[in-house]
Amino acid sequence: MRFRLLALVAVSALIGVGCGGGGGSSDKGTIKVGASLPLTGDFSEPGKAAKQGYQVWQAIVNEQGGLVDGRKVQMVIKDDASNQNTVVADYNALISKDKVQMLLGTFSSLLNLPASAVAERNRMLYVEPAGGSPEMFSRGFKYLFFAQQATADHQGDVFSNYVKGLPPDQRPKTAAYPTLDDPFAQPTSQGIEKILKAAGIKTVYRKTYTIDQKNFDSIANSVKASGADLVVNGATFEDGVGFVRALLKIGYTPKMLYQTTAPSLGDQYAKALGKGNTEGIFYAVSHSAKAKTPGNEQFVAKYKQMFGGTEVPEDAADAYATAQVMQAAVKAVGGIDDQAKLADWLRNNKVDTILGPLEWDEAGRPQGQFLVGQWQNGAPEIILPKGATATTQSIVPEWKPSGAGT
Repeated sequence: MRFRLLALVAVSALIGVGCGGGGGSSDKGTIKVGASLPLTGDFSEPGKAAKQGYQVWQAIVNEQGGLVDGRKVQMVIKDDASNQNTVVADYNALISKDKVQMLLGTFSSLLNLPASAVAERNRMLYVEPAGGSPEMFSRGFKYLFFAQQATADHQGDVFSNYVKGLPPDQRPKTAAYPTLDDPFAQPTSQGIEKILKAAGIKTVYRKTYTIDQKNFDSIANSVKASGADLVVNGATFEDGVGFVRALLKIGYTPKMLYQTTAPSLGDQYAKALGKGNTEGIFYAVSHSAKAKTPGNEQFVAKYKQMFGGTEVPEDAADAYATAQVMQAAVKAVGGIDDQAKLADWLRNNKVDTILGPLEWDEAGRPQGQFLVGQWQNGAPEIILPKGATATTQSIVPEWKPSGAGT
């Protein structure tokens, strides 16, 4: 927390560079939509996936005749290099130099915290694909909206309640929480711990590590020494993969393994660990390629046409849904000039997206619940909640790595 506050103080002077009143005008034949994403640096894997999602949306909306009044979209995407100072400079440049008329958010709460402040100062709608930290919504912003189902502190609710409801002989008795010092990963981990502790599952290990942690051997050994039945790893991609590799290296297999973010990266995750080592890993997820949500079949087909692969990264779907939310507001209002009106419309309406219906409170917090995913037979499945959203009715009770591909 101290690091984050110091970092935000450091970028506050840059935030003030932008001028109020929204983005500038551009060619009447197009609408410039700007975003800065972490295409390099610590968040590069999800950042690249988010870029793909925005590109798929641009292709589809333009094929359909444009965003509004027949005006097609021109995406302007910068690389913030996973750096808070750079992301502030990028959004200021998008507004003042590139003259974008609409903004879309970046990846991670760490970057969206300062980036959204630039948008707020310029009174521009700011829908973000990945920034669910509770801190995001405590600042009284009027233009900020998070395009997933719930904030970070509630991302693990469905999984936690599943574990809590297991028969006593199947329920883990102890849990470990190695967690990245990140404004999304931390509250997700803490939210899960709060529910499980109340259910009598004892915390035997909690460790916070920084983004520059590259060697996870000591953390893995400490988790092993704790004997935890359940390990909840609050992670992004690189650290999530590194931690699982470290567990495999020392031969420690907790009964249950849950991670944030990393398992949702589809092909990238399976390739990094080896498909056999993913078996039974739990994670919260916002999107399923198999869901019958509005426009999802078209999105998945277009993604695979443009980028190939067998899986669709969650972060690509989140970015696409973010653009869908912005597009719905523009369509309902009938234009892009009054961005306060766009924000007011979103606060008072539900939007159908490929993630399902989304709606928000006054602060821009989403009011839904996440899906629970699990890797089974080398592929990601949706296991909870049961019913129409589930892609399988079976749940693998334990993590069962094969040791292949490490």
